[in-house]
Amino acid sequence: MNPGRFILEARDLFRTVRDGDSEKAIIRGFSFNFERGEIYNIMGPSGSGKSSLLRMFNRLDEASDGQVLFEGAEYQSYHPCELRRRIGYMFQTPYLFPGSIRENLLYPDSGLSDTRLRELITGIKLDPNLLDTDTDNLSLGEKQRIALARLLAAGPSMVLLDEPTSALDPGNTLAIEELIRNIARRHELTVIMVTHNPEQAVRMGGEALLLYKGELAEWGGSDQVVNNPRTEIGRRYKEKDCG
Repeated sequence: MNPGRFILEARDLFRTVRDGDSEKAIIRGFSFNFERGEIYNIMGPSGSGKSSLLRMFNRLDEASDGQVLFEGAEYQSYHPCELRRRIGYMFQTPYLFPGSIRENLLYPDSGLSDTRLRELITGIKLDPNLLDTDTDNLSLGEKQRIALARLLAAGPSMVLLDEPTSALDPGNTLAIEELIRNIARRHELTVIMVTHNPEQAVRMGGEALLLYKGELAEWGGSDQVVNNPRTEIGRRYKEKDCG
């Protein structure tokens, strides 16, 4: 593992897709270096490219141009399956496989010991006695916790979270936020999280990156970007006038 300061380096990234008879640039010239063990909140209005950028970071979508380095190496040098084990991805809606919690947690690594399984479920603040519970019997908040634990079972050094609380009620939202912060600190994980909620970015702390029309418009501490933006686009976003 490269011991450098940056775990992920994005250099002049573009993603272009077909839009009828023409091409549309979803991401335009994005460059940023992500440090190890930090939390990053990706913000911006709808259609600004937040989820597209996240998907490019573990090759669910491919960049049209530019370069991504993970652990100091070109991310194309990794087999996609290996890359996705090391850069975990969690969607807005928790997708669990049919069967028990245990079977879901064993999916990334069938050799996990019972002790490790109990550690995983305890780490997400659930009772280890629930390991053999069918996932159909879980609440949405519990399913999101299990999805997070399954992500951790693969032993990633970075996790990508695409609006992980958007389908949850306020109580579960706060609980998941706290869980993510604690897990990031305990496992020294780099977390890159897309959020549509600026107040959530402030609660999560760390750094915020504001996207606008596929470009990086502003970045800095989350509280500063949300509450004291330095750019015109940032100020318009704060006033909800940045569509």
